[in-house]
Amino acid sequence: MAAKPAAANITRGVTPGASSVSAAAPAGNTLTALLAKDRPLVMGVLNVTPDSFSDGGRFLAPSAALAHAQQLVAEGADIIDLGAESTRPYGGAIPVSLDEERSRLAAVLPAVVGLGVPVSIDTMKAPVAAWALENGAAIVNDVWGLQRDPDMARVVADRGVPVIIMHNREHADPKIDIVAAVTEFFSRSLEIAWEAGIAREQIVLDPGIGFGKTPEQSLACIARLRAWHGFNLPLLVGASRKRFISSIMPAEPDQRLGGSLAAHLIAAENGAAIIRAHDVAPTVQALAVAAAIRRAR
Repeated sequence: MAAKPAAANITRGVTPGASSVSAAAPAGNTLTALLAKDRPLVMGVLNVTPDSFSDGGRFLAPSAALAHAQQLVAEGADIIDLGAESTRPYGGAIPVSLDEERSRLAAVLPAVVGLGVPVSIDTMKAPVAAWALENGAAIVNDVWGLQRDPDMARVVADRGVPVIIMHNREHADPKIDIVAAVTEFFSRSLEIAWEAGIAREQIVLDPGIGFGKTPEQSLACIARLRAWHGFNLPLLVGASRKRFISSIMPAEPDQRLGGSLAAHLIAAENGAAIIRAHDVAPTVQALAVAAAIRRAR
């Protein structure tokens, strides 16, 4: 069983400004191999849903989904995050049955896996995660951080795969200290992971930009990302096209590229190891140029 996470004192042993990554990891670990690239990874978003907030069902057809996956890979995506049920953070998503979610994935997943880039399955359902892993997915992305489906942690542990633990809330509460709330949520999720036997080197933490948060709280999570370095785990930030951008400068989701890039560059500067983005090519370019500028100092 994995070593029990230290939740009480999360700030020990971390160099300020450093990317938070667990050092010990077994050979062959997908996450370790990805992080060995020693730069922020880019996770490309592929939604095979009719009601995504960002693309409104453009890739629901299998042929469109595969073409988009091919484009994301060509543009430099390190991971493809494939989801078949909308988890749009501001309500309005239509619940999807287990069979429907699997049916949408079955038409796309094998071909996307065949592109040779690790595929992350974005789902809240343990049976969907298990099915996807059996069919080539390599990572589980749980937007409820192992706290919604009681079987999710077991599925991840049994298969020994990486898991992305994302913070979420049913409703935003502007009165709470969001950084403290996310920290408490992560500690609880890590306890669940430990009890299930998930190895610590298989875990990524995601503060869940836009999920159960006011725009101000989403901004705070990016600005104060270093607050979670003490967990000594990789951090993922997915600010792409989120509504908080429009709270600063009004824009429709597909017109929020500038705000997405700004948020992601600051997140990387604050230690994010993975950036989840809809617009892969501009994100890859922005991260590369920012890194080159830092090297020229």
